[in-house]
Amino acid sequence: MWKVLSLAFIIFIQIYWFKISKKSDAEWEKLWESIGTRFRRTLFELEGLLIKIGQFLSIRADLLPHGFIRQIQDLTDKVPPSEWEEVERILEAEWGAPIEAHFECIDKKAVASASIGEVYKGTLKDGKETAIKVQRPQIQSIIQTDFRTLKIIIWFADHFLPVPKGFINFKVLFQELKQVIERELDFSKEMISLLYFKNRFKHTEEVKIPDVYPELSTKKVLVMEWVEGIRLTDDERLGELEVSRQELAKRLISIFLPQWLEPGAFHADPHSGNIHVTKKGKIILLDFGMTGEISRRDAVHFQALIEGFLSKNYPKAVESLTHLGFLLPEADPRTMERLLAELMSFQPSQLKEMDLVALKLEMNDMVRALPIQVPTRFVFLGRSFITIEGIVRSLASDKELTDMVKPVFMDWLNKQGNNKWSFIWYWLQSQPLFKLIHSFTEFSKLPQKLEHLKENEQRREFQFTIYENSKKHFFQVMLLGFIGTAAGFYTDEQIILYISAGAAAAGGAGFLIYGHKLKKWMRYMHEIRR
Repeated sequence: MWKVLSLAFIIFIQIYWFKISKKSDAEWEKLWESIGTRFRRTLFELEGLLIKIGQFLSIRADLLPHGFIRQIQDLTDKVPPSEWEEVERILEAEWGAPIEAHFECIDKKAVASASIGEVYKGTLKDGKETAIKVQRPQIQSIIQTDFRTLKIIIWFADHFLPVPKGFINFKVLFQELKQVIERELDFSKEMISLLYFKNRFKHTEEVKIPDVYPELSTKKVLVMEWVEGIRLTDDERLGELEVSRQELAKRLISIFLPQWLEPGAFHADPHSGNIHVTKKGKIILLDFGMTGEISRRDAVHFQALIEGFLSKNYPKAVESLTHLGFLLPEADPRTMERLLAELMSFQPSQLKEMDLVALKLEMNDMVRALPIQVPTRFVFLGRSFITIEGIVRSLASDKELTDMVKPVFMDWLNKQGNNKWSFIWYWLQSQPLFKLIHSFTEFSKLPQKLEHLKENEQRREFQFTIYENSKKHFFQVMLLGFIGTAAGFYTDEQIILYISAGAAAAGGAGFLIYGHKLKKWMRYMHEIRR
């Protein structure tokens, strides 16, 4: 706790000092790079939950400075394995019997070792090979310590760190992270997720999900079928497969696109260690400890968003982004439509000629400048999407990807019971004639919308005025109380002294309460409004 808290407080002090000193952008960039370097070093030194937090932060380029993100990108979840004797004790305690009662043998060298669990290869009495996932010794107490430490840091960041608060709710983010990690600590829940995905893809021949042995699985141990596979990052062995790299990319898109668009669970941690491929080209999905969920309402709006992009119906896309919560109330729909049209006008050939790193950084700056937010409930969906995007881009070129996504999406639409008529309808909505009719309709509704906006603005202004006036009045009461207290003390009048001291205390309390309310009200207002 001391190492993490001291690191956090040093970072807070440095940020405040740079803000007070009004340092240049170049100096800020160097500061964030040094902070990222120290942060990364501390993660690997202390392991546990902190590596998970680092991976989580590394996908929030929309919130965090470029220099910091650069230092914590490509964080691996590989940590040194535990001593076999400790692992053996956990296995025998969970099974209530010696290892020999169930297994012919277990390889004492870990096949994989991560921050929460380790994987060992074992052979059952009937000769079947298994993968045994075991919770790391003492991980429960380590995680609890990490959570207590993180809670303190979140509290300080939420109250004192001079960064825009309107873009993200630290408390909600902490609760979501805690919920996901606690779920990952319970291997019985991971088994349920594994069975869910196995049932979901039971009719998909291109997907292989290991069988599970429920009788040997507990909260701390998960025993699965051993499946041989090739990592998607192993270029040499991928060349020996029966299918092309482009076909693998297409299969990945067809497997994950429905997860992101349909109601239900999705794999939230699909990095290269959790996705392998068989020699015949089947995609192997592993490690279902970290999953997210898409609600039915969000799924409908995501589908409409994709349809809007593919048919170039940008008003529909902006409407979907609003329903999903990505656009703040003050976002101008027309401006966002023009921006989406410009972004989607890029051709793959143009992208090849650009500095993609510079383009990505520019996009991050644009996200910060525009009235855009990333709802906390979509952070793990973003993690899943960005990870798969990276893997797919390593398998196929940009032009090939463009040609792949549209037919995969159309095929998925048909399977959902939709047909091309719905797509054509979206396309018609994007045409000039339809836009003209739509503009007339919108124009007729304009007075009503303006009245509604005016009413909302008046309510906000009224609430702000109440807080500001109350704070001012309590300050006046506190000031008069101090003056009265001084007068009572000077004249030696006990009644005046006590009444004035009480008034000063009440005024001070009211001043602090309404000051806090005013600060909280301002915190959730967007930068433009402030």
